[in-house]
Amino acid sequence: MTNPNPAPAMEHATIDITGMTCAACVRRVERALQKLDGVVEASVNLATQQAQTGFDPARVTRPALEAAIVQAGYGVLAPPPPAASVTADALTLDPALAAPVSARERADRDERRRQLRGLRIAASATVPLLVLGMSHGAIPFASTPAGRHVQLVLASLVLFGPGLRLLRGGVVALRHHNPDMNTLVSLGALAAWSWSTVATLAPHWFVHGDHELHVYFEATGAILSFVLLGKFLESRARWRLGDAVRHLHAMVPALAHRLAGGGEQDVPVAALRVGDLVRVRPGERVPVDGVVREGASAFDESLLTGESVPVDKAIGDRVVGGSMNTTGAVLVQVDRTGADTALARIAAAVEEAQGSRAPIARFADRASAVFVPIVLTLAAITLLAWWLSQPDGEGLAVAIEFTVAVLVIACPCALGLATPAAVAVAAGRGAELGVLFRNGAAVEQASRIDTVFVDKTGTLTTGRPEVTAIEVLADLDAGAALRLAAAAELGSEHPFARAIVAEARARALPIEGAVGFVATPAMGVTAHVDGARVAVGKPEWLATLGVDIGAVAAIVARLAQGGITPLVVARQQAPVAVIGLADTLRAEARPALTTLHELGVRVVVLTGDRRGVAEAVTAGLALDGLHAELLPADKARLVRSAQQRGERVAMVGDGVNDAPALAAADLGMAVGTGTDVAAAAADVALLRGGLDGLPRALGLARATMRTIRQNLVWASVYNLLGIPFAAGVFHSFGLRLSPVLASAAMSLSSVSVLLNSLRLRRYGRRRERGRQA
Repeated sequence: MTNPNPAPAMEHATIDITGMTCAACVRRVERALQKLDGVVEASVNLATQQAQTGFDPARVTRPALEAAIVQAGYGVLAPPPPAASVTADALTLDPALAAPVSARERADRDERRRQLRGLRIAASATVPLLVLGMSHGAIPFASTPAGRHVQLVLASLVLFGPGLRLLRGGVVALRHHNPDMNTLVSLGALAAWSWSTVATLAPHWFVHGDHELHVYFEATGAILSFVLLGKFLESRARWRLGDAVRHLHAMVPALAHRLAGGGEQDVPVAALRVGDLVRVRPGERVPVDGVVREGASAFDESLLTGESVPVDKAIGDRVVGGSMNTTGAVLVQVDRTGADTALARIAAAVEEAQGSRAPIARFADRASAVFVPIVLTLAAITLLAWWLSQPDGEGLAVAIEFTVAVLVIACPCALGLATPAAVAVAAGRGAELGVLFRNGAAVEQASRIDTVFVDKTGTLTTGRPEVTAIEVLADLDAGAALRLAAAAELGSEHPFARAIVAEARARALPIEGAVGFVATPAMGVTAHVDGARVAVGKPEWLATLGVDIGAVAAIVARLAQGGITPLVVARQQAPVAVIGLADTLRAEARPALTTLHELGVRVVVLTGDRRGVAEAVTAGLALDGLHAELLPADKARLVRSAQQRGERVAMVGDGVNDAPALAAADLGMAVGTGTDVAAAAADVALLRGGLDGLPRALGLARATMRTIRQNLVWASVYNLLGIPFAAGVFHSFGLRLSPVLASAAMSLSSVSVLLNSLRLRRYGRRRERGRQA
């Protein structure tokens, strides 16, 4: 019976936002999205200025999501048009589209230009303001009515010129009942400017006689100038967060040499379609994924595999977009374009991870929810306390000075950037090291792993086994037995199956199509070849099918003792041959295991292979455990057993036979070559295969969490210590913080968090240099 109310299909959308400045902005956008009927999830990232949303398209649309963000007071960038909607003719007529610039990049570039222009105007007015305002009698003109009027003009130029954007942002935040950093800065600057303006234009309202009130025009200019400087530096630092993705995109050439109409035409890569033929000459990069149809060459695929040695490719071999053709010219037929290429999928995975949030960010979320209201309350208390202590005009001036300092020193920006900035850098650096984190949660989980379960075939070993022995029974010869096995295994993707088929083809044996193919995971296959039922697989599995394996028991035992995996071939329930396959240990396995132990991680090997074979292959390795002859369900059971003992477990495998264990583990890690794992469902994908990327992934995750904790501690301690100093709590000890210094400290606090996060870009550099040497 079908479900009358099936669960609605959920769509996902990434929306680029402009105008967010602090954690309060993040909360406001999230609340605006979550209020919409049909929105299932909404997560906003301050560092990347993006919203990741999941919604029911039958109840809400993307334009409605964008409208909600705009109504909350922020801007939205238009999404790029789908590749299929751009015609080749349009691209050909407009060469500028050959190397398109994303709306995000264009908006960020324009924003930095506006910030720099505003900063220059503010600085040119603030410098003379500081000279006059902090001369303390050294410049007599500063304290004259004319001097104060000059300061009023300069401060007004800063406040209502470059500072107007901050004022507007503060008003919008108040209108939405969600005060933010703009609100604090605006109130501080306006308070200093308003008091100083009244003290200049109508001093008789507060004093009598010749006594002069102190003015804080220099504080107004300095507050806004330092904030603008901080935002400019923050914008430049945030731009560097996307270096890894931009580097990936830069691997794709702008133009491709497409063959059409008997000639060759240079067209933008975006104009290529599946089935097109493109020529790739030596020294050029492959524009998109495809298959070699003419010629042969060696291709540098180090951007995906990490291997610096070029790989030979001939007719029928696949080439990957972004790889470098090093020797001969080839003709490539396009089979994947745009977002479907391996490089695009990797870049998309990195961007998705950069836009996600780690669970540890919940601390910043909770803090930012009450941060600004608490600061506003403390500022009001500061104003009243100092004014009541000296209820006259001069006392009010002192109270306003301390109040302004409290308003401008508080920095929710640093708290809001602490986690997403570090995660964004880690995601980009991970891609450079051949590690793809699915999201921020995967980074946090990877940092806690203390036990790693590793599948043997393809992870600990090369995953390219070879046929090393064929021992036959009855009246068959080795070639006939191999032909039967290859025909049965032709439909399997298992490494052993591929090795048997490859050996048969190398011997030029005819491989006839089998019918009734059935694969049993981790066991073997059955099929009908030449009208006979053929089974190929583990001896113990064939025994369950009714095959008498007693006749091959001695052969099986002898091969296994030598580290060779025996597969029995049976025809019509009778064993006819034993095929021995051997896989070699990866060169990086031994040093990788050593590094993992240095990290305090236990390594346990899980395999469905025979114990004798597994022990022979792993002999001499520093393992903490070895479990052999396992079914997929057995691997998942061992993972759950370790978790019950309090261990935090990562499972590393190929994602096929290991799927139950990958799902059960705290962290699932898929192994591949970049062309097949970019869209894998694992938490972490190791693009370069094997164990080499495993210590990199865990080490980078731990470094990232250390950086996040440093950022959170710095942001918290800065605010906890800075606000009391700004409020004048320690004034009796001669310690006080002027609004000028307070604004400088606030502006640099978020920049320091970003710079600390950017240190992660250097992770593993020393090891890379060592490998190159």
